Parts: sequence; structure tokens; C-alpha cells
Amino acid sequence: MPIHFTAEDLAGRRTAAMAELRARNLDALLMFRQESLYYLTGYDTFGYVFFQTIVLTADGRMVLLTRSADQRQAKFTSVVEDIRVWVDREGANPAEDLKVILTELGLKGAKLGVEYDAYGLTARNGQRLEAAMAGFATLEDASDLVTRQRLVKSAAEITYVRHAAGLADRAWDAAIATAKPGAFEGDILAAMHGEIYKGGGDDPANEFIIGSGSGAMMCRYFTGRRTLDANDQLTLEFAGAYRHYHSALMRTLRVGKPPARQLELWKAAQDALLACEAALKPGRTVGAVFDAHAKSLDSAGLSSARLNACGYSLGTTFAPNWMDWPMLYKDNPVVAAPGMVFFIHMIIFDDASGLAATLGRTSLVTPSGSEVLSKANLDFVIK
Repeated sequence: MPIHFTAEDLAGRRTAAMAELRARNLDALLMFRQESLYYLTGYDTFGYVFFQTIVLTADGRMVLLTRSADQRQAKFTSVVEDIRVWVDREGANPAEDLKVILTELGLKGAKLGVEYDAYGLTARNGQRLEAAMAGFATLEDASDLVTRQRLVKSAAEITYVRHAAGLADRAWDAAIATAKPGAFEGDILAAMHGEIYKGGGDDPANEFIIGSGSGAMMCRYFTGRRTLDANDQLTLEFAGAYRHYHSALMRTLRVGKPPARQLELWKAAQDALLACEAALKPGRTVGAVFDAHAKSLDSAGLSSARLNACGYSLGTTFAPNWMDWPMLYKDNPVVAAPGMVFFIHMIIFDDASGLAATLGRTSLVTPSGSEVLSKANLDFVIK
């Protein structure tokens, strides 16, 4: 069975979640976040785009409610034994099926935590849930309960993160080898993804970001491919993914001779990244990392060219994005601790010159500071 953690690991995670339920005076948790389902049970699917939940009670009972298409998937990839199916049909309301399960579990009148912050729990499904629970149980937002638990990685998880970092390095090497005058962006992407798949990796939780020319000034994916000019710039943001754990990199590279201004921007990005990595220490808030980012780039006269966040946590995440909680922004009070993993990115877009300089990599918080997971150097690549 493709379950990538020991039964003891998964049981320990559920025990910790149950303890937190009791600490919050919650009788059960309705989990809609795919990350939570995978983390606590091994369940691996993209079926969360429909109404799907695992009920975890404070005393350890667990029931999955899903569709028929995922019944075998759950048996194949998870330790969940009690799997119920709601039937696809006109007028189906799976929230009512959930109510039946909760009644069986003796949860009428209970206080239930809900993962409202979940892509599968759309506004429509949330309305159905609340209508079904009206007068039956009390609902409380507990979106952060398992998310906070997932923040500090175990030794087994860190092994997967390190493997993902190696895959990201392979993808970067492939990009360097492929990018040149006349190269097609699609071929660059194919080479990068190919290295990850050949290394046993997974689809990333969101698209690789690629843009050349004026598109290099974007930090989001957009459709449409172009061929690199003899004198061009290329921005890439991508991640190695292994067992759904991510390690990201971000780079701008130059095709042809770089303008002096772009070299200045690159130096500023490099200085800021190193300052941020130095600020990522256990016992300090993650907001301090953003402060180092802002101080460094603002002192270089680039306050208008930088963003209002400089990274985020990484872990096991599912589509539509690999960004995890928390983000690195001003005054974020979350305290860094050993076992946390963060992608720190310097994104400089100089509108006046139309030039980009992006530089980012993933670090693991250690007892003494932070450890960069990528083996790639910080040199500005010129092809």
C-alpha cells in the first residue's frame, strides 16, 4: 500500500490532534483540508474538489465521507477503515449524509470544529453544512488545528523535504542547460519537470512560474509560450515535490549580456536573501525575516520594487498551491522553531528599467539557526 509513513507515526499525529480537540473543548473535528487528511491518515487524492470530510472525534473514532470514485482510493492509500459514500444524484446533499454519521457517533448537540479554510469546502458546501447542522450541533472554526500541528516536521518528513530539494536542484540544472537564445519556454518546462519525474517526484501543488521578456516581471503563472531572444531575461519559480512535500527555488537568469542595472538588482537580491536567512532563527518571530528583507532592499533604494511578503512555510500541500501557513510578512508573531521549513524569496521588479531580479530558496530551521537545503549557488546565471 502506498502509505509513506509508519502506522505509529500516523497514530501519533492523530493522538496529538485529539489532545488539541480536548484542549479546545471540541467533541470532534470535521476535516476538509486535503493536507490534514494526508497528514493524519495517508489518504492521497484530488477528490477534495468535491464534498469530502473525515470526522475525527476527541476519543479517536474516525469516519471518511466521500464519493464512490474515492472509495477504493481511500482503502489503497490510507489507514481509514470506516469509509462511507454519498451518492451522486440530482439534488444530492452530502451534508445530510454527514449528519447521519454524526448521529451514529453520538454527536448530536456536540461542539464540532470545522476546517472552513479548505478548497473543497466551497461557499456553497459551507452553506449546506451549516444548514444541516442548524439545531443539531454547534460549529466552530478550527481550520488551524492540524495546520499548526503540521508546521514542525518530523525526521521522516524532513527526509522527504530534503529529497524534494534535490529534485529542485536537478530541475534548475535542466533549466540552465536548456535556456539559450532561441529556446522555447515549453522545452525549458519539459526539461525541468522531466528531471523531477525521473527522480520519483510528484506533480507540484501549483504550476511552475515561467516568464521571459516582459513576462519575467510576473510572479504568477500565465498561459502562452514564447521563444527566448538573443538578449533576454527569464524568471522561474518552481519546486521539487516528493511524497507531496515541497522545496522551492526561484531564479532570474540572463540570456545575452546583462545591463549594469540588472547586476545591481541581483546583488541587492543576494544581500537581502542572506540577511533573511540569517534572521531565520529559533525563538525569533518569522516577522523578523520580513524585517530583514525590507531593511535590506529599502536601504538599496528598492522599496517600490519589492513585495509585501518574502516567503512562506512549505510542507505537504495539494493543488491549487504549495504555499503553506504561515507567510513571512511584517509583524507576523509566529515563532520559528526547529523542524520548520520556509521558502524565502527576494522578488525585485524594477518597472523603470523593465528588469527583474528574483532569488529564492528553501531553508530548514535548526536548533542553531537555519540550513539552506539547495546545493545551487547564488551566482547570476548568464547564458
